[in-house]
Amino acid sequence: MSKFQFPESIKSRPVYGTLEPRPGKAHLLIADAEGAEAILDLAAQDADLIAKAHIIFIPKGTDYSDKLRALNPAQYYEGPSYEASLQRLRHVLAHAHQGLQVYLTGTEGLMGQAQNEAMQAGIPHTAIQTEHRGSVARRMQCVHCKGITEDVMHDPFQCAHCGLHLFVRDHYSRRLAAFQGVRVDAEDPGNIPDPVELYS
Repeated sequence: MSKFQFPESIKSRPVYGTLEPRPGKAHLLIADAEGAEAILDLAAQDADLIAKAHIIFIPKGTDYSDKLRALNPAQYYEGPSYEASLQRLRHVLAHAHQGLQVYLTGTEGLMGQAQNEAMQAGIPHTAIQTEHRGSVARRMQCVHCKGITEDVMHDPFQCAHCGLHLFVRDHYSRRLAAFQGVRVDAEDPGNIPDPVELYS
């Protein structure tokens, strides 16, 4: 299993559940990497749901593609990255009918960005199911230069844009689909703690 129990945190930090079948004429399932496991679990609960589902999957080097295709969803799309899949996602949301059920699973970065797209399309965030699976790496925004660094696994980390060393905070922006990083040595320049792996 690739589930991880996140420790309790502040209110802005996302909380994830477990995907559950919901009634509906159409279902949009978006996953990356080990998120495929949650789709397979959902299919085991309700095969009829998958027959009406559009799956968008980003493998990230995993080998779940054949298992997902074997579910025989109504539509299946596989992309090399979230960015490469974005036009497909926007097209699906733009042509969705009322009652579309949205399921997001996999990494926090994927779920946050896909949730943001769905919300911009008019789907309230409370109507979108999420289940975390796989990597605990974070999508971080530097509050100083506003740059986004993907797949952050250590605290502190170095901003990929401005080079500052940033403290990994639990403060989360749903609008940006990113956690916020603040300069760790702002009051004592050069005093940078050794990085430690998140949740270790």
